[in-house]
Amino acid sequence: MQPLVILNTVGLTSRLLPLAPRLHALSQAQWSRPLQEVLPAVTCSAQASMLTGKLPQEHGIVGNGWLFRDSMEVRFWQQSNRLIQAEPVYAALQKQGLRCAKLFWWFNQGAAVDLAVTPKPHYGADGSKAFDVQTYPEAWAARLTQKLGPFPFPSFWGPMAGLPCTEWIGRCAAEVLLAEGGPPQLTLTYLPHLDYEPQRLGPNQCDWKKLVGELDAACAPVLDAAKKTGAVVWIVNEYTHVQVEQPIYLNRILRQAGLLVARDGPFGEQLETYASAAFAVCDHQVAHVHVHDPTQTAKVREVIVQQPGVDRVYAGDERAEIGLNHSRAGDLVVLAKPNAWVAYPFWLDDRRAPDYARTVDIHRKPGYDPCELFFDPQLLWGKGRAFGKIGLKKLGLRTLVDVIPLDASLVKGSHGLCVSDPQDKPVLIGSGPAPETQIVQQTDIRGRILHHFGVSDR
Repeated sequence: MQPLVILNTVGLTSRLLPLAPRLHALSQAQWSRPLQEVLPAVTCSAQASMLTGKLPQEHGIVGNGWLFRDSMEVRFWQQSNRLIQAEPVYAALQKQGLRCAKLFWWFNQGAAVDLAVTPKPHYGADGSKAFDVQTYPEAWAARLTQKLGPFPFPSFWGPMAGLPCTEWIGRCAAEVLLAEGGPPQLTLTYLPHLDYEPQRLGPNQCDWKKLVGELDAACAPVLDAAKKTGAVVWIVNEYTHVQVEQPIYLNRILRQAGLLVARDGPFGEQLETYASAAFAVCDHQVAHVHVHDPTQTAKVREVIVQQPGVDRVYAGDERAEIGLNHSRAGDLVVLAKPNAWVAYPFWLDDRRAPDYARTVDIHRKPGYDPCELFFDPQLLWGKGRAFGKIGLKKLGLRTLVDVIPLDASLVKGSHGLCVSDPQDKPVLIGSGPAPETQIVQQTDIRGRILHHFGVSDR
C-alpha cells in the first residue's frame, strides 16, 4: 500500500497545467480530469466536500463563514473540525490504523489526524498579535521553525500575500514525508499561490507562465520527497477564478430599502444582526441573506432580484437545487452573474466605516473582503505605513494598521460559481484506474482516497 500525498493547488486548471512542467509530467504518467465544483466554489465548502464526499447541505460547511444563529454572530474562517457535520476521510482512515497528516487544509483544529500544521497567531490582551503556526503534536512547531525558519505569515494573506508561504508549506510537506518513522499513509497539503494575483488583477491580466511556474517549483521538494519514500501524488483543486467587473453592495441595497440596521459608535458603524429585518453574509460570488421575519422574504427577494449583477435567488427548499438547503445557509441564497461578485460593506458613508474595515481582519468582518489583498492606493506609501504601524504595535502602543482600501472596484477576479468550460475547471490528477467519466465530482475524492487504501466507504 503506497502512501498518498494530496496537493491542493488552488486555482490550477487543465488549461494552465502545461505551464507546470513537473505537475504536467505527473499528469502524463498518471491521468488527469476536470473537477466539477460544488456550490459555493469557495475554500471551506470545497475542502469539506472533497473530504466527506457530501454536498454542503449535508456536511454543513455552507461557505467560508456563516451566521451562527444562536449568537447571531457572523464568523468567518473558523478552524474547529467539529463544525463539519459528516465524517472526513482521515477519520475513516484513522479507524483503520492508518496515519494521516493535514497541512494547512482548513478545519484543522481537533481533526482526527496524527499530525496537523495550521496558521494560528498568538493574540495578546492588549490587541497585539504574534504570527505563528500551531501543530499537533506541539513539538512539530519548533521543529519546523528551526528547520525552515518562521512561517512567512504576511505572505499567506493580506496585501503582501504571495509565493513565500507556498514555498514554506511545500518544504514543510517534504519534512513530514522524510521524517523518521516513514511518511504518513495520507498527507494533505494546501498550496495557495494561485489564489492571490487572480483576485487582484483578474485572470485575464495574470502572468500565468510566471505564476504557474512558481507554483510548480514550490512543489519540487514534496514531489522529490514523495519519490524517495515511494508515495503517490495526487493533485486536487477547489475552484476557478473568473474576471469580474462589478461589485454588488448587497448590504447597502438592503439598508437603503430600510431592511438593514447599523449602530453608530466611537469605532464606526457596526452591523446590527438582531435589529435588521434582512442582511447578507457575502462570500465571493455567493451571498446568504438572512430574513428576520419570514413574511418579508418575498419583499426582500424582490429587492435583490432587481439589482444589476444578481443572477439567481433561491429561497427555502429551492436551495436544495444548488446543494445549500441547510440551516446555516441564508433564508435566501444569492448567486452573482459570472462577471460580478458580492461585497460585504453595509455603511453608506466611508467616514463611518467600522475601524476594522481598513485593516486585515478576517475574523471580525461579517463577510469576505478581497480588498485585504491591496494596499490602499490613496495612501502615499501604504507598505511603509504598514511597517511603521506594526513597529508602533511592537513597542506596545495601540494603533490600527489601517492600510486596506474600501473601494471594492479594485478587485478584478473572484470565484464561487461553477464554470462551464471543462478546460477552465479545477484539474484533478490521480493514479490507479482512470475515471470512466470525463469530469469527476469533487464529492468523489473521498471515495477515491478510501479505494486507494482498500477501505470500504461507510
